[in-house]
Amino acid sequence: MSGYERAGRQQRLREAEGYLDLLMVFADRWPPSLQSRDRLAQRALDILCELEPSAPDVGYVYYLQGQCLRTMEKYREALAPLRASADNDPENFHVWLAMGWCFKRINRLDLAIESLEEALSADADEAIVYYNLACYWSLAHNVEQALNYLSVAFDIDPNFRDLVDDERDFDPIRSNSDFRSLTSVVSSHNNWRGREQDI
Repeated sequence: MSGYERAGRQQRLREAEGYLDLLMVFADRWPPSLQSRDRLAQRALDILCELEPSAPDVGYVYYLQGQCLRTMEKYREALAPLRASADNDPENFHVWLAMGWCFKRINRLDLAIESLEEALSADADEAIVYYNLACYWSLAHNVEQALNYLSVAFDIDPNFRDLVDDERDFDPIRSNSDFRSLTSVVSSHNNWRGREQDI
């Protein structure tokens, strides 16, 4: 691949990333309509599908394709490019995280958990992986595993405590005394922050 072709490819990749950023970065604050969401995701997907699949960054291209489909809520379809990405770049924990996210939404908690275990093999220092594993084990009604992973997530990044109260994935184990004990700091922490903001 010539330098000119490489630069063109990079420009197309940045363009596809830009569309995805518009969808993902601002979605919580300014969620687009479904039609706008799908149109932007499809534009990114069209760009990515035009790229030659044999370049060294093919794993990343597959990852972005999977993210486009995931954004469009085409979870089953997203798994094929995400698997291809994992085959090309097994050390990228983001790929395994995205696969777990998709598996959860097609009611395959077993495969969601398996994907996140692979994410831990790729990078054992990411709190989000432990937190999501805690969520998935909670949905599987395995309190011990959920609490083990949640505890590690808190140790790595205490900010994850702030998410627990609103996390519906923990509803199956929320009444468990060990869960309440582990997360009791959350309530006092949130109350303290509230008082601080009132001052």
